[in-house]
Amino acid sequence: MRRKNIAEGATENIWKKVKRIITGVLLALAAFVLVFTGMYNIKEQQQGVVTMFGEVVRTDTAGLHFKLPLIQRVHKVDMTTHGTGIGYTVLPGGQNITNTADGVMITSDFNLINIDFYLEYRVSDPVAYLYHSKEPEVILKNIALASIRSTVVNYTVDEAMTTGKSAIQADVKAKMVEELAEQDIGLQVVNITIQDAEPPTAEIIQAFKSVETAKQGAETKINQARKYQSEQIPAAEAEADRIIQNAEAEKAARIAEAEGQVARFAKMYEEYGNNPEVTRQRLYYEALEEILPGVRIYITDGGTQTMLPLEPFNTTTIAQEVSD
Repeated sequence: MRRKNIAEGATENIWKKVKRIITGVLLALAAFVLVFTGMYNIKEQQQGVVTMFGEVVRTDTAGLHFKLPLIQRVHKVDMTTHGTGIGYTVLPGGQNITNTADGVMITSDFNLINIDFYLEYRVSDPVAYLYHSKEPEVILKNIALASIRSTVVNYTVDEAMTTGKSAIQADVKAKMVEELAEQDIGLQVVNITIQDAEPPTAEIIQAFKSVETAKQGAETKINQARKYQSEQIPAAEAEADRIIQNAEAEKAARIAEAEGQVARFAKMYEEYGNNPEVTRQRLYYEALEEILPGVRIYITDGGTQTMLPLEPFNTTTIAQEVSD
């Protein structure tokens, strides 16, 4: 009986030791599991949002961190820059598929244009990104579409396809920044660029090509006209200067001639005052000589029947004889 009790006691001690070992192992395993599940790592381009019972506790940056197991949860958010197409879809193989529902828009001159954008964005506030909206990327795309449409409608189709691209991009980005700040969905616009802009159909494309050809022809004509203008204006100015100089010379000659006539008349008037009769007679003969240069002159005393022309005599001799 005594041996039986000793055996039972030994067995009981063994079981107690086994239980202690098992308990220690379980406790160690539980501690390991708790520590292992409580440790987590945040990568360089991530942020971790820690919540407890649905409430945000903190936000962790890159590194090794610890949370309360089974009580706290970690939501890792990618903070890198992402990109998406507006007006087209990029397939896994890299092929672009046009999305006319988003890409075709109307311009200020009531033309249709198929314009594609590439939007780059990133998470700016991980808490707002996770809890302020259910689908922040969808909201971002809707904001982009609304901003693009409200901007493109302020430009002509020519501007949207050529010179106005930079201004359109800047206006769209400014509108998106303002709208995202108001919506507070935790996303930020990094950049938005126009990938392509063209008429939506082949017929319209051909019409635009014809318009562009006509514009180029108009530009050529304008350049030719400007060249002709640059050539003709100096020649016209030179001709105008020549005419003005001739007029000035003619003016000076006329003035000099008039002044000479005045001086001659004054001298003649002075002589007339001294010898009125002689001067009057002289003026009479000079007037006849000027008015009738080809008339033959005959001198008679009034009683001679035959008048002989004074052919051999020149004008100077006749004038002298008349004055005598």
